[in-house]
Formats: sequence, C-alpha cells, structure tokens
Amino acid sequence: MKTLSAFLFFLCPIFAFAQNPDSTWFVNNYTKQEVRIPMRDGIKLFTSVYVPNDKSEKHPILMMRTPYSVGVYGKGYMPLWRYYVYMMNYLRRGYIIVIQDIRGRWMSEGTFEVVRPFIPDKKTNKDIDEASDTYDSIDWLVKNIDGNNGKVGVVGISFPGFYATEAALSGHPALKAVSPQAPVTDRFFGDDDHHNGVLFLMDAFDFHVGYGFSQPRPKPTTSPAKTYNIPNYDNYAWYLSMGALPNFTKVTGDSLAFWSNMMKHPNLDAWWKVRDTRSGIKNVKPAMLVVGGLFDAEDGYGAWHTYQALVNQSPTTDSKFVMGPWYHGQWASKDGTHLGNVNFGSNTADWYQQHIEIPWFDYYLRGIGSLDSISKATIFFSGENQWKTFKQWPPADITPTPVYLEPNAKLTFSPTASGANSFDTYTSDPSKPVPYTEKVHVNRTREYMTDDQRFAARRPDVLVYETDTLANDVTLAGPVIADLMVSISNTDADFIVKLIDVLPTDLKDNPVTKYPMAGYQMLVRAETMRGRYRNSFSKPEAFVPGKPTEVKYTMPDVAHTFKRGHRIMIQVQSSWFPLTDRNPQQFVDIYHANDSDFVKETINIYHDQTKIILSVLK
Repeated sequence: MKTLSAFLFFLCPIFAFAQNPDSTWFVNNYTKQEVRIPMRDGIKLFTSVYVPNDKSEKHPILMMRTPYSVGVYGKGYMPLWRYYVYMMNYLRRGYIIVIQDIRGRWMSEGTFEVVRPFIPDKKTNKDIDEASDTYDSIDWLVKNIDGNNGKVGVVGISFPGFYATEAALSGHPALKAVSPQAPVTDRFFGDDDHHNGVLFLMDAFDFHVGYGFSQPRPKPTTSPAKTYNIPNYDNYAWYLSMGALPNFTKVTGDSLAFWSNMMKHPNLDAWWKVRDTRSGIKNVKPAMLVVGGLFDAEDGYGAWHTYQALVNQSPTTDSKFVMGPWYHGQWASKDGTHLGNVNFGSNTADWYQQHIEIPWFDYYLRGIGSLDSISKATIFFSGENQWKTFKQWPPADITPTPVYLEPNAKLTFSPTASGANSFDTYTSDPSKPVPYTEKVHVNRTREYMTDDQRFAARRPDVLVYETDTLANDVTLAGPVIADLMVSISNTDADFIVKLIDVLPTDLKDNPVTKYPMAGYQMLVRAETMRGRYRNSFSKPEAFVPGKPTEVKYTMPDVAHTFKRGHRIMIQVQSSWFPLTDRNPQQFVDIYHANDSDFVKETINIYHDQTKIILSVLK
C-alpha cells in the first residue's frame, strides 16, 4: 500500500525511457554527467547533472535534492518532463539541471536521518546537516561544472521541499533563489506524521513502513527499499482490525528508528523541537518563493508556517507566497482544473507555472524580466474561483468573526440565550470510529480534502450546525479558531472540527464525475486536536469527568468564499479514522496502550460558550 500522493510518483522516477518529442529533444540538446560530490566530512553524494550542449552563453543551475532517487542511473536520462511536468520550460531555457540523492539514500554514501536537525553553530567538519551538504554541493558545482553562470536556485516539493528550506539556510553566496513547495516543516504539529500531537496513522504508517521510507540501508544501492502491502483493500477495516498502536509497532520491527522514536515521544519535547525547520529560519539570504496547496492532504501545514517564519524571523528576506487550490504537488502537474468533484474554473497549475514560478527563477538566475506582476502573497480563493493578491498574509483587513453553535443544529453569527447548561450530546465509540471518507479505499485519498460530508452528517456521533441561507458572500482569509466548551464522561478525547460549504439544492450533477452536487457539503477545512494537549503540548492533562472544559485550537488558514445562496456548516466529532489514530478516551499512554484500554465516551458540546472564529475578509 502506498498512500503518498500521485505527485510522489514523479518524485520516484524509476521509469523506462519513453521516446516522445520532449525526450528526443532533451537527449539531443543535453549531456548527462554522474558525479560523486565530496562533503566536508568525506562522505560523497551521488549527483546527476544535465548540462546544455549550447555553449553560446553561461547557464544557471537549478538543483533538486531528493530522498526519492535521481534514477535513471547510468546512461539513461531522467524523465524530467514527468518529474515536473513543466520541467521542459527550464530545459528549453537552458538551465543546468542538478538532481542529488541526499545523504544515506539510494546511491549516496552516509547515514540517512528523517528530518536531520539543523546545526546553527557548526564548529568542526563533523557538524553536518542538510544545509552544510547543500553548501558543499553548490560550492563544488559552481567550481567544476563548465558553462555555469555562477547562480544557483533550489526547488523541491514535499520532502524535497524540506531540503529546499535547508538549502536556504546554507549561506552559500551563489545561491540566489529557493522555492520550498509544500515543505515538510514540523512533523509534530501539521505534516505527515502528526497534527496537533495526534498521530496521522494512515500516512505515518504507510510512509515509514508501507512505502519503506525509513528502512535502513547498509550501503549505496539502486534498489528500492522493502515495502509492506496491506492485505486488505478496505483500509478502514484493516486499520481497525490492527487495534492499538503497539500492534503496528510489532509490524515495524526494531529497525525503523523514526517510528520507534515517535512512539517514545508522544508529547512535544526537545526531540521534536530540533526537527522543527522553522527554528533555523533566520537571516535567510536567497530570495524565497513558498508554495502550497489549500487542499494538500500531506503537507498542508508547511507552506503556511514556513512563510510566516520568514516574515517574522527573517523580515529582510525577499519572500513571496503562493497558495493555490491544489492537492499535494498539483501545481507541478498538467491539470489544475479540479480536485475530486470540485472545479476551479481554469487550469490554475498552468497559470501558476507561467505567471509566477518560471518568471521568478528567470529573474533571479538568468537576470531577465521583472517581478512587478508578482505580489507578496498570491492566493486562490475557492468558492469564487479567483486569484487575489495581497501585500501580506493574512490580509490586514480581516475581522475575527465568531459563529455560535446553537440548539436545533443552528449556526448563527449572534448568540442566543440558550442557557449556560444547554448542550448537545454524542457518544464516541472507538470500536466504530467516524470514517474520514465515505468510499472504501486501500490508499488514503487526496480528494477527501474537498469531499462531500453528507455521509458524516448522517451519523449520530457527528454534531451538525448550519447557518440559514447566506444573503451575501462571506469570504474567509486566514486561520480558523475552534473554541469548544466540552465535558466528557472519561479523562481524554479528541475533537475534530470541520468547516463546510453547503451548496444550493438546485445545482446540476457534476458533468465529469456525474456526482450529485445539489446540496453538496464541500469540506473546506478540518483539523483535529487531542484534548489532553488543550493547555500544553508538552505537559498533557487529564480531563475531570463531567466538568465543563475549554478546548481551543487554531486550524490551518482558509481562503474561501461562501457564495450568496450557500450555507456555512460546522461538524464536530471525536474520531476521523483511519486518517488519525484512535484515542482510547482514557488518560493513558496512547502509543503503548492495550486493546482493552479503548472505551466508549459521552461527550457534551455546550451552546453559546462554543464558537468557531472565522477570519472574514472585508
């Protein structure tokens, strides 16, 4: 089983060489070199370099560092027209393309570490990190690759996005422009492994175990890691049958260091903090273009927070930000017109490629064009399907606007006097957790980020609140804050809040998917919170059974317009399976819990005292 997005397919390019006009042009106009670049500690990193045959001018270097292989190895050319679908634009502009196996992966020497911590104060040649490896690589390339113009850019999506961020921290003077795209940034708060301390079970297990990403590798190899295939096409049923987390750890064995360490560090501590990429974002020299997707199911956290770290911690850096309506890596694909049943009205991926990224790199690395048309923040607003530009993000003219959960499934902008003890109740049963999507799948879908939520609204363990039909458009531009007042019958619980756009009931079916769009409940944003962390992610606290308690947390930013005639819906639930692991609903060590620790729980959500705070754009 492999739940990584389709874009990861492009990041693992072990493909047969396919003859087509682009590939023929590539081979005829570029020469491939394979080099082993020495690092300061003596380790050598395997690197593929594609150099234009054109000697009439000097060429910039565009570099990608990846844990997913630079193959094809040997004489074959990497199918760059697949790696990034629009890579031919860079090739035809004469860029020198460099792709490198990072330390400890595939054909590079050394020991691999998942999210190697950044070392800000390096004292000896043994103090290495991804930034120092990038520095040493760039230094070698500009000195040894004939025909380069001395300017280097780095780009990467997902894990290569993390390496791009680290490249920006290298400080090499030849590095002029870096674009971290959906960068892995903080694996405790919002990337593949955790969200607010909740284990993102399906992604974490499949990535580290199923895909074999964390498998140890004794020596350089062109062979992929050993994988684990789930023996059931119904992932909900399989993950449920596995039971408590120690049963998953038995499958991993004792060789997966990162999984083992996650199980030892359930709370936010020093082990997690040194792996927060933002800690090193200070005095960044190259220009930065941070890119992400509104509906990125894998690394939706990284782009928002990497950009904010640049603004707050490195204010003199020339930073720009783009957020489109995309799944993970969709901006690098041919088709940016839709996700699942939701259409975006145009090819947003092509627009981004031609109007932002390619001109941006051309400006910094080739010295042509201008950046006058590229704003500080360029954000696509779903719902109205429009790009908007801003001088900052979140915009200056947003108003925090609460909506209140009321009796009779009402959602209002003004609280009513429903009484301090007025609440709705549901029973959370770990043996029958709320699924994250309606259909049966073996892989985690990317479409769930915009899926119809009517299947969940029909469950008794999901509370539903809905506004009246909107008389005017409501545009959100910024974070969503869930401020819940709850009481529970046991000592711990998870809370998932979902923000949903309810479409009118007179719409026609989607012409492509044939899905009934009348009354569609489009998921706009959802996020989970482990209740024990309500006051501190480092020092979890048990609930007092029956005591009203505030659980407040910030959800990822939203850029969406609820159109006139639509409704705004909030759903509240306590499981989201198997996207997230199950909470036993007792204050126990979840990573070492027993199957017998999982119990039912009664949960109350109090009216008036519970509100969802929306960032409304004037």
